[in-house]
Amino acid sequence: MTYSIGIIHFSQLSLAFIPVLCVLLIFIRWSLSIKQAVYALLRMFSQLLLIGYTLAFIFDTENSYVILGILFFMCLTSSWIALGTVADNRLQLYQYALLAISLGGGLTLLLITQGTLQLTPWYTPHYMVPIAGMIFANSMNSVSLAAERLQAEIKHQDSFTSARNKAFQAAMIPVVNSLFAVGLVSLPGMMTGQILSGTEPFIAARYQIMVMAMVFGSSGLSTAIYLLCMRRFYTPLTL
Repeated sequence: MTYSIGIIHFSQLSLAFIPVLCVLLIFIRWSLSIKQAVYALLRMFSQLLLIGYTLAFIFDTENSYVILGILFFMCLTSSWIALGTVADNRLQLYQYALLAISLGGGLTLLLITQGTLQLTPWYTPHYMVPIAGMIFANSMNSVSLAAERLQAEIKHQDSFTSARNKAFQAAMIPVVNSLFAVGLVSLPGMMTGQILSGTEPFIAARYQIMVMAMVFGSSGLSTAIYLLCMRRFYTPLTL
């Protein structure tokens, strides 16, 4: 038996914002600033509506240069966002974050799309764009955590090696926790989406295994590359 879900109308979608309003009321009741939360919600809403229309165009394109441009834009944007946790030297560190996310995420993307999935053509938008989004987003989050933790440890006069190790371990905690929780606590987005669209659960599980492996790999590689670059930034006289 196969199942499918219908179109969500805006009147139905509005119900999902009832818990959101409750959380915003908690912010207000506890005298906390809601500016960032409201701004983030508005950006999320507008960005997803916009990308919904944009993806319709992207998925119809047969131009590999358009896809390459999108991947490049993802790398540029995610690298800048990753350093939002770093108060100092954001511009100087940007090149290292860009290198780390592009290299760590890019190599993982290449292996998954051309090795595991064997896309034909190689830039097939329906697969390339969503998978690249997952890879670069997770690399971004891990690099962001590592950058913040490394800077904090350096300011506390920790040695670079010790600070690097602590930063790497802290950055990987969310990824490792997700590996523990998958299938027991949560059904991740890709698997849930496939099941909702009617895919057999066992097939969906294989795709999710691929996703979890690529998330762990891209996050770890990008974080390690960033931290290796940071040795040159924080200890230039030792090289």
